[in-house]
Amino acid sequence: MSYEEILILIVRTLFYYLVVIVIFRLMGKREVGELSLLDIVVFIMIAEIAVLTIEDLKLFFGYGLIPMITLLLIQRMTAWISLKSPLFRKWFEGKPSIIVTKGKIDEYEMKKNRFTFEDLMQQLRENGTESLNEVDYAILEPSGKLSIIEYNGDDHSLGNRMNGLVLPLIVDGHVQMHALEQLKKDRAWLKKQLHKQGFDHFQEVSFCSLNARNEWYIDRKNEITN
Repeated sequence: MSYEEILILIVRTLFYYLVVIVIFRLMGKREVGELSLLDIVVFIMIAEIAVLTIEDLKLFFGYGLIPMITLLLIQRMTAWISLKSPLFRKWFEGKPSIIVTKGKIDEYEMKKNRFTFEDLMQQLRENGTESLNEVDYAILEPSGKLSIIEYNGDDHSLGNRMNGLVLPLIVDGHVQMHALEQLKKDRAWLKKQLHKQGFDHFQEVSFCSLNARNEWYIDRKNEITN
């Protein structure tokens, strides 16, 4: 390889290094463990395109930009659809699964998510949890991370229905029916509770949650903060 080719290779590498950084920044800030399936696929494809374009000196210098920008547009479009459509988000990104409830393992959920007992014990150890008896809930997130809520002995006001959990009741104006079912409540009850807080419609709420101590968190949609 001549010195000229080496120089071109270095320049190409620096160029696509900067391009990949810019594209990843435009895709948004997310931790590696929180990446969705689409994010992972896009990252891998962009990396492969960059490598192929750098190695093949016969290709046009900016040849890899077209597929990279296309992948960026696909990622941004699906992210926008996910924000607007809970059904699309549930299908595309998955939903959390409760693996352990009150120290009892749900083998069906584990099999459905291909989550092994070795995986469970490893994540319990990483969390510093010594025994399943200490676990109120272990929730497998769509990212594959296990969120562990340990039993603390408190007498929660809502009892066994949501001991230790924080339930999202409204997300981006959409009522989360599975959360209401867990509380054994309906939309009329939720609307009444929101009315007490000064909200007339579900669409006014960006996010609403309720914890085991009957503490509400309600955020108004598109509220301007100083």
